Amino acid sequence: MRIFQQQFFRFILPICLQLSFLQITFAEQLIVMDVRGYKAKVGSSIDSEKPLQLEEGDRITLIRSDGVAVTLRGPYNQPPMPKKSSQTDPKIALAALVTTRDARTNSVGTIRAGKDARALPSPWLIDVTRPGIRCLQQDTQPVFWRPDSEREVHFKIIPADRSYQVDTIWPAKEMYFKSDKIQFLNAQQYLTVTIEEEDFNIQISEIPKEIPEGLLLTGWMIEKGCVQQADALIKLLQDEK
Repeated sequence: MRIFQQQFFRFILPICLQLSFLQITFAEQLIVMDVRGYKAKVGSSIDSEKPLQLEEGDRITLIRSDGVAVTLRGPYNQPPMPKKSSQTDPKIALAALVTTRDARTNSVGTIRAGKDARALPSPWLIDVTRPGIRCLQQDTQPVFWRPDSEREVHFKIIPADRSYQVDTIWPAKEMYFKSDKIQFLNAQQYLTVTIEEEDFNIQISEIPKEIPEGLLLTGWMIEKGCVQQADALIKLLQDEK
């Protein structure tokens, strides 16, 4: 009987240790946010456990499901990010993203989108009353927004390539203005919007349709500089907790 017990524990103990380890950490698919040199598409995924080989001059930015992002530069040949605890508290992850957001908006040279910007009623609105970077999901119709809508205003949109032009009257009492889909030659598009005879340069950053909502999307927006929209998404996530 004692021999049987010894053999049983000798067999089952390594399995229990492996299962215990799997409960603590796990591999996941990292999403490509930005890439130069290395052959990968923005929005595609990379295994966090497999070595990533970057040559001299290559650069890649990856984001994890909890919104943590990292930029790697070649030469590099090892797994891209540390394993994440499977027990990560969403509240802790969200608090970490808020800290990252504050650090970004307070850093030298960063457009302080959160300082003077009005709170958005939805993360997917494009504020036309200030310059800066906005995010727009792929294949979606842009909705432009102004916080003050008491009177009608002359409103214009001209993309950098001047492929089209919107020149219209934005009616009074209307906070939202829907436009045709923005055409992207790459992941960015640059617009000049004119409202009340004042021009603002706005950079639109396209978000691939593969990007899931939640912490990852919030981290994506922060990394791209769409801080005003990230703030609106953070509020939604906080309200859900």
